[in-house]
Amino acid sequence: MKTLLNIIWLVLSGFWLFLVYLLAGVLLCVTIIGIPFGVAAFRIGVYALWPFGYTTVERREAGAPSCVGNVLWLVLAGWWLALAHITTGIALCLTIIGIPFGIANFKLIPVSLLPLGREIVRTDEPFGARAA
Repeated sequence: MKTLLNIIWLVLSGFWLFLVYLLAGVLLCVTIIGIPFGVAAFRIGVYALWPFGYTTVERREAGAPSCVGNVLWLVLAGWWLALAHITTGIALCLTIIGIPFGIANFKLIPVSLLPLGREIVRTDEPFGARAA
């Protein structure tokens, strides 16, 4: 079921959101200071490309640097990416078939606003990354 949902997601909005994250990542990687933010954009872009079956968990050990980085991210790219998710989510919710995908878009907004200090893991093992 997850595969079917991911394929429909890919056609309806996943590919376009991936391209938006790819563009944001390339723009952020132009400077040396922006490279960590560009890497985060690429990581979230892959998650936005194939989201069903994955979730995000907070990394408690991330600390203050991720907080400062999230503030910079919010100013530089986060609100633009969140706006893309809001727009795509509203457009998908206009049809009955698109409602689950619109809700999935709305669930991607928090990670697009504040991605640092989060980790993308499979839904069947949300605590597996911490044990390793």
